Amino acid sequence: MMVPTDALAELRRIHEHEPALLDGPLPEWGLTPLSGGRSNRVYRWDSPAGPVCLKLYRTDKRDRSGSEALALSHLERHGVDRVPRLLWHDDHDVLPAAALTLLPGALLEADAHLGRPWPALVEKLREMLNVPVGPFAELSRSESAGHYIHRITRVWAPALREAEPGPLTRDLEAMSAVWEDAGDAHTLAAPAPRVFSHGDSNLLNWLWNEATGTIAVVDFEFAGYSDTAYEAAELVEHISMRHIDDDTLRALAVDIGVDGGHRERFLAAQRTCALRWLAVLWRQRGKRAEEFDVQRERVRLLQQAPFL
Repeated sequence: MMVPTDALAELRRIHEHEPALLDGPLPEWGLTPLSGGRSNRVYRWDSPAGPVCLKLYRTDKRDRSGSEALALSHLERHGVDRVPRLLWHDDHDVLPAAALTLLPGALLEADAHLGRPWPALVEKLREMLNVPVGPFAELSRSESAGHYIHRITRVWAPALREAEPGPLTRDLEAMSAVWEDAGDAHTLAAPAPRVFSHGDSNLLNWLWNEATGTIAVVDFEFAGYSDTAYEAAELVEHISMRHIDDDTLRALAVDIGVDGGHRERFLAAQRTCALRWLAVLWRQRGKRAEEFDVQRERVRLLQQAPFL
């Protein structure tokens, strides 16, 4: 598929001078915005070769477009289906772009009932975890254990010390102290066999096809290496999973490979991920008060009794 150089040049001109226009449809270029994308701009593009997904990437410290292009090519080489196929990738300092195949299915919403999609999701997760790490052997996934530990100890802890004193601040400082005393950071610093990771556990990355009973996964821009215990913990503690009961989440952890040999690392990762989400919601507690309260009790529960 040819790279549409003229269209990309115009889109980059718009990005520079009228970026808000990229948030809506651009019928002159056959572009209709799609939901999702996590701060990128994603469109259905009625290209000369037929409908495809056109993705315009945000640029930051991580090479999002390069990571996704590498991940999709790697998965294709290893025969993983129901992920997008890379049609072309156009690197650019300001607005990288890629064309991907469109996949059928509906997003798993935050309140989704996962009865039928669940086995298919587990199967796809296991398939990806069994793909060789390959070119990602030295590139960790986004939201890694090291990143979470840094944010808790170097960003959130100082912010709590500077916060207005009171019962809430004291409670959160006590939770942070319990986490430190448990030695979870030390446990997660120990080496573990590396596995390939999609890099983003949000349920909105999954597309369920009710007609065929199959599931697809998209958005690989945060792909990298991880380990089985951390992958399971980061998934079950992701904020998009909070509506799912613990029995189902325990089964998920076991189904994707957590066993007795992973237990200590899994529990350390689980407590770390839960505390990191509490830190995120603490900063947004004014507008996400209910979620913050739920997450606060989640951390308290995990610190009082093992999940597995």
